[in-house]
Amino acid sequence: MKKRRIAIALTGALVAAHAEAANWLMLQGTERAGAAPRAKVWGFIQPEFQSTAGTKLKAGPWKGQEAVFNVIGPDLDSNEIFQLRRARIGVRGTGFGLDSGVNYFILAELGNNGITRLGSSGAVKLTDASVTFNYIPHARIRVGQFKYPGSEEGLQAIHVFNYINFTNITNQQLLERFFDEDGSRPAVTPGQANDPNGAIGAFRDIGVQVFDTFAMDGWEHSYAVMVGNGNGIDRGDNDDNKDLYLYWSSERVFGGKGPRRQGWKLFAWYQDGKRTLRYAKGTAKKQEFDRTRWGLGTTYLKGKWRGAAEYIKADGMIFNGTDGAAVPGSLNNAGTRYASWNLLPDDEADGWYLDVGYKVSPQLELDLRYDIEHRGTRTRNGQRDLETWTLGAQWFFNKKARFIANYEIRAMEAPGLPSSATANRILDSMDDRLSLQLLAIF
Repeated sequence: MKKRRIAIALTGALVAAHAEAANWLMLQGTERAGAAPRAKVWGFIQPEFQSTAGTKLKAGPWKGQEAVFNVIGPDLDSNEIFQLRRARIGVRGTGFGLDSGVNYFILAELGNNGITRLGSSGAVKLTDASVTFNYIPHARIRVGQFKYPGSEEGLQAIHVFNYINFTNITNQQLLERFFDEDGSRPAVTPGQANDPNGAIGAFRDIGVQVFDTFAMDGWEHSYAVMVGNGNGIDRGDNDDNKDLYLYWSSERVFGGKGPRRQGWKLFAWYQDGKRTLRYAKGTAKKQEFDRTRWGLGTTYLKGKWRGAAEYIKADGMIFNGTDGAAVPGSLNNAGTRYASWNLLPDDEADGWYLDVGYKVSPQLELDLRYDIEHRGTRTRNGQRDLETWTLGAQWFFNKKARFIANYEIRAMEAPGLPSSATANRILDSMDDRLSLQLLAIF
């Protein structure tokens, strides 16, 4: 692990001429006087196709049934599906008829994803609703529901994301699902799969943030401090605890503006809070658990080359897949229990990724990303490693429309167990995944 951490730091420095840079904190809610109308309607849609070979589980209590990692979310009904992944519409502006020191931002989701499909979510979900006050020098204030400062994958705008799916560590340990239980209680009746109790977190929280950017010696430095509920979107707090978010970035800007601004950025972030479960570790007793996340990385964009590197550490409330890697709610072959979602409340995980892209022409970009996650690392037998190589291509029809194609070469193993162990035979069922997506911004 130590060697890998050294490698990520060195490689991050080496790819400094192959990455992407943008100041995501300042790209909404900080418009200057006259730079934005009182109300601007905008949005985007992302229809897509995803497919795996549909390999069934090779071992375990659900042998021969669908593997959860080979079916496509959020519905988990098929290994090959067309769907409208995202369909978002919003309005932003300044002034409220008063002055330009106040900016607002509202965005709603209508697509088929974890925001609208998990828990009691409906067909439409409000993802963003914030107001930014730009009066205090070097201390802008944002209140409401919005993206919290954190990992590059989560903080950046999804409509300029260079891939279709997130890396393993981001998808499992940062893109938070909220549960009532940790999954340790056997599900013996239908409908007890420990399903999420609400929408996926979508890298957002409800709270207040102080932030700003300032220039010094040719560098642009940004900071953010936020306090939020730590209970996801579109609902209040479920306990008396609050989450703390800290963020810092320093960027050497080469030119341009907006999400495709050219520059070299270094960043670090930290999140800390608590989560409450009503049943955990075999005990029907309400318990609180620490949840901490932190990371550091670098991005760069200049000319035809872009790239990124980031290391992420997770402590507490580790997402741990499903029983036997079966689809949640599936009855095992013995007819004695149903598969459920699982958490490791007191465990750890870490992971990192490297990403590089090259613009072959103004219309075509080729991409390559490697990512790995080490999950459940406090016990050797409980550890699971997820490794993915993503081959990608993007075709830009124009500045507001593009086609993305990804092929993910995926592997998962239990490194502390022999290859013949049931866990490794189950994980050997994992397929590669093909994803195709169109993006249109309006």
